[in-house]
Amino acid sequence: MNIDETVVESIVKKVLSQLDSQQPQDCCPGGEWGVFKTMDEAVSAAVTAQQEYLNRSMHDRAKYVQAIRDVVLDQENLEYISRKAVEETGMGGYEYKLIKNRLAAVKTPGIEDLTTDAMTGDDGLTLVEYSPFGVIGAITPTTNPTETIICNSIGMLAAGNAVVFSPHPRAKEVSLHLVRLINKALAVAGAPDNLVVTVSEPSIANTNAMMNHPKIRMLVATGGPGIVKTVLSSGKKAIGAGAGNPPVVVDETADVEKAAKDIVDGCSFDNNLPCIAEKEVIAVDSVADYLIFNMKKHGAYEVKDPAIINKLVSLVTKEGKSPVTDFVGKSAKYILEQVGISVGDDVKVILMEATEDHPFVQVELMMPILPVVRVPDVDQAIEMAVRVEHGNRHTAMMHSRNVEKLTKMAKLIQTTIFVKNGPSYAGIGVGGEGYTTFTIAGPTGEGLTSAKSFARRRRCVLVGGMDVR
Repeated sequence: MNIDETVVESIVKKVLSQLDSQQPQDCCPGGEWGVFKTMDEAVSAAVTAQQEYLNRSMHDRAKYVQAIRDVVLDQENLEYISRKAVEETGMGGYEYKLIKNRLAAVKTPGIEDLTTDAMTGDDGLTLVEYSPFGVIGAITPTTNPTETIICNSIGMLAAGNAVVFSPHPRAKEVSLHLVRLINKALAVAGAPDNLVVTVSEPSIANTNAMMNHPKIRMLVATGGPGIVKTVLSSGKKAIGAGAGNPPVVVDETADVEKAAKDIVDGCSFDNNLPCIAEKEVIAVDSVADYLIFNMKKHGAYEVKDPAIINKLVSLVTKEGKSPVTDFVGKSAKYILEQVGISVGDDVKVILMEATEDHPFVQVELMMPILPVVRVPDVDQAIEMAVRVEHGNRHTAMMHSRNVEKLTKMAKLIQTTIFVKNGPSYAGIGVGGEGYTTFTIAGPTGEGLTSAKSFARRRRCVLVGGMDVR
């Protein structure tokens, strides 16, 4: 049977047209699933979205948050963004990114975080509730690009906001891909278009445009001290999740075998990229040798040659003052190879003894290089930990059975996270109780951010009624 080719072509075009009409359309003119050419277009779209979002119910918010969780937890998406983050940034490890992205999707609080306070009496009823700021500008890092977008999107949308992301340029492709995934999932869930947006070419100029945009009501910066300082001087409400240099103290009462494993596991997690990870060990002299022995059993490689240690300093730091970016998030095996030492994949941490003034103690490297400093007693260890933490108030760990000394360190160091007798990542809900976030605000005091961090407390007063006591 002969069929006219023009008839076939007409039928195919008609079917394709019908299929296209059934798909969710691009979010709005100028945008493609939340990705816009200019920051002004992105902000304007987010403003429109947030105004519509105000009319949606709390049930709707919960549904949209679940849509974000579901699209991230889809195994194909989860594996892709985890693999892509490592490939694009050159930092961390795929197996760790899987854990972190899943963690952000599962354990970031949603609308349940927005609790209500009520006061009743002879004069009536007063409610204090959490309401949105509006449109939030969020700056995300190269170290935890997807994890930060996931937890911020969930928390900020749960609080009723829209969000404009300014990703790190070295994590552009994976960040844009994730924003598109989130927008498609939100569209299927029936959310307003463009609740989560970004620009196609992230840059310093675009970040500045976002921070200075009059319709951005709040800024959230997850990154180093420079960008935190910038947002704090913006004149807007700002949350700064800055740097840390987390010390871990081990005293003579500790379970040394467990402490050694916990420290290696925490330090090596995602090649030391999390700001919470153990950056230096301060050990009481009487247990230091046994601690080092056990750390080596669990994947630490000890470097004793001073010449090699000096070579490492020259290789991975800029004159001992800041880390060389090319080595941030690289594996212990890779770093050792650069100084002529071949090891197996079982080596997770590079270990050496050092003094307090050594660059590896003083500088946050964000690579699995772990100096051990000996001290005569636990009180000197605590005092040194406070000094080398540099007042970042980020994270610290202590391994001890002495409740008095644990309490002393907690009070003196004043970090947002203080982990007792566990690896650092227990502080964000991995093997420890509590919720997860990758925006940990020490400088501005919000601590582990959640939905309520991105909302305003408002008082609603009803005079002369509703007191039923």
